[in-house]
Amino acid sequence: MAGVQDILVSAGINLLSALAFLMAFAFLRLQPINDRVYFPKWYLKGIRASPKGSGTSVKKFVNLDIKTYLRFWKWMPAALRMPEPELIEHAGLDSVAYIRIYVLGLKIFVPIAILAFAVLAPVNWTGETLVHIKDLTYSDIDKLSISNVPSGSLRRVLELWAHIIMSYVVTLWTCYVLYKEYEIVCKKRLQFLAAEQRRPDQFTVLVRNIPPDPDESVSEHVEHFFCVNHADHYLSHQVVYNANKLAKLVDKLKSTKNWLTYYQTRHERNPKKRPRTRTGTLGLIGKSVDAIDYYTAKIAKLIEEEKAERENVMNDPKAIVPAAFVSFKSRWGAAVCAQTQQSRNPTLWLTEWAPEPRDVYWDNLAIPYVKLAVRRLLMVVAMFFLTFFFMIPIAFVQSLASIDGIKKVFPFLKPILQVTGVQSFVQGFLPGAILKVFLSLVPTIIMITSKIEGHTSLSALERRSAGKYHLFILVNVFFGSIIAGAAFEQLQTFLNQAPSEIPKTIGVAIPIKATFFITYIMVDGWAGIAAEILRLVPLILFHLKNTFLVKTEQDRENAMNPGSLKFAVSEPRLQLYFLLGLVYSVVTPFILPFIIVFFAFAYVVFRHQIINVYDQQYESGATFWPDVHRRLITGLVISQILLMGLLSTKNATKSTPILIVLPVLTIWFHFFCKGRFESAFKKFPLQEAMMKDTLERAKEPKLNLKAYLQDSYIHPVFKGIDIDRPSTVDDEENNPLVATKRKNVHLSRTSSSINSETVEDVLQEIASHW
Repeated sequence: MAGVQDILVSAGINLLSALAFLMAFAFLRLQPINDRVYFPKWYLKGIRASPKGSGTSVKKFVNLDIKTYLRFWKWMPAALRMPEPELIEHAGLDSVAYIRIYVLGLKIFVPIAILAFAVLAPVNWTGETLVHIKDLTYSDIDKLSISNVPSGSLRRVLELWAHIIMSYVVTLWTCYVLYKEYEIVCKKRLQFLAAEQRRPDQFTVLVRNIPPDPDESVSEHVEHFFCVNHADHYLSHQVVYNANKLAKLVDKLKSTKNWLTYYQTRHERNPKKRPRTRTGTLGLIGKSVDAIDYYTAKIAKLIEEEKAERENVMNDPKAIVPAAFVSFKSRWGAAVCAQTQQSRNPTLWLTEWAPEPRDVYWDNLAIPYVKLAVRRLLMVVAMFFLTFFFMIPIAFVQSLASIDGIKKVFPFLKPILQVTGVQSFVQGFLPGAILKVFLSLVPTIIMITSKIEGHTSLSALERRSAGKYHLFILVNVFFGSIIAGAAFEQLQTFLNQAPSEIPKTIGVAIPIKATFFITYIMVDGWAGIAAEILRLVPLILFHLKNTFLVKTEQDRENAMNPGSLKFAVSEPRLQLYFLLGLVYSVVTPFILPFIIVFFAFAYVVFRHQIINVYDQQYESGATFWPDVHRRLITGLVISQILLMGLLSTKNATKSTPILIVLPVLTIWFHFFCKGRFESAFKKFPLQEAMMKDTLERAKEPKLNLKAYLQDSYIHPVFKGIDIDRPSTVDDEENNPLVATKRKNVHLSRTSSSINSETVEDVLQEIASHW
């Protein structure tokens, strides 16, 4: 395991890596040629102009002003200067709520670290338990952990009581900070929704599992249902087309046009030579042909295929899926529909708030609702196997975390491990780096499983993927590293001791794994965050596109890739740092400064990124915050349970009744916050909806809402194309007696029967059918 020297080596490597990344960023961001890579958000807002438009030919590409290089560090205070209200207006509430997670980490762990080093560090250091345990591998850092506190004497019992009292302080302080932060984010969300400009999703509901009707089309059925059940508020609707195949053709056509542009640009630069390509995969295999002619013919063929598929989708009734976006005349009407049950059968006419148009994940809207449960079951099984089989690389990483473990498992490496500096590199840097490489593949796999599950919005996909990734990290990275690491590091002890002694050995080994997590924090949280701000991959891709594809200013705009906050990846990684801090704050407080440095550094970096770089794909108004709160509570409960297990190895079983209060109190606190705040993130208050509707009617009495919403929820491949609506639409919206094409006697009233009954009776009977 890593000792003091190994930690210093790891710290040196990661600090130098982080410094190199930051210096490279400070230099590259000042070059005019890279301006669109490091400030794309301002270009998208139309505020920033390209600095390459004037000056000498050299100045168009390289910054020759020496004074700007002397102020390279100014990006840090600049990132902190923008006030939060302005930042919300500039980047959105989702981005601001995300970086508040880093502030939350600082609020929790800075006071805890000060108290822990003042109280627990001296208590742990004065113990001598580790010295008297035979065949146990440990370092000087582990003397600062609870493992070094012996059991038995009255003095040692009092020392354990210091840890118990500290666990109460950690729990109460964490709950207090969580409550205050939940309250702040909740207020900001309500203020954001109240001040938000008009958006289509405020008036629109997504309806799924529309029952089939033999006498009416899906569009007519939706029109009929909502004219009856929401007669005063229904405005219009847009049925959902299964245009997935058409969308793929459109994307393929766009990609092919890009290749044609690339080869035409090459030919313009060298007119004497016609570019050539191969007809096989990626232009690497197959027959060699003229590239321009080949892609021109391919585009013509794709245009014909697209036209045929578009006509097929528009004219085939089977292309319409049983789902629709239904819009209302007011936010109040949409809120009532989205938050109530529409039918006696709770599985039909399912309504939920529509995502904002840019948040819709169109591919999944075509999935029949009945298949969703099967898909989700299969993905649960897939996630189980992914989590289970990933234990193999975790065990491999842990074998590298201990020199003794490597020697015992791989004895042929003994000569190499005896070389000066190799041990420090292996134990201090290599395990964390390899674990980060393995974990880099997991988020993509998890996102694929979430897409298969059928979620209908990008925000829902990210929240679902974040939940899976958090569970994966919890099981594999945290518990997997502890269990596998204990087995490797104490291999001889595991093999020779009695089975009844193994839990005690594991209890001692849990605090000792803090050194491995310290190395991982430095690799992922220090060097990794510095690499984030450098944006090396977007930088390379931009210049490749700029060299080979860009012909116009619009092409240069398209070559920019501002990216966005990857909530599905970043937030679960953050939760690991919270978990480590909560678990080891009482057990091994030496880890806390490394976590605090990560939170402070990452806060500055991501604040800079959301100001200058990231362009979010959607805005959910911090809908993810209840998930953040719940996962933090989970980490707190895990830390409390592990502490009870650790103290049981210290013959302090009498402390269990005292400590069992903590998880009970924490879980109660979670449900209290859930009841107090969560509804603000799940539902839209009718009072707020009515206030916004009233203000809007007063300010814009002649607003044509139907025209505003008309094309908002049309599939992107149909943008700019007129889609026919049934002839009944305009008539039904203003007719108290809703016409129907049904042949059923009790629903198709003749004019004489209507005259013999009141309008209310007819409407009541029709409504009862639904």
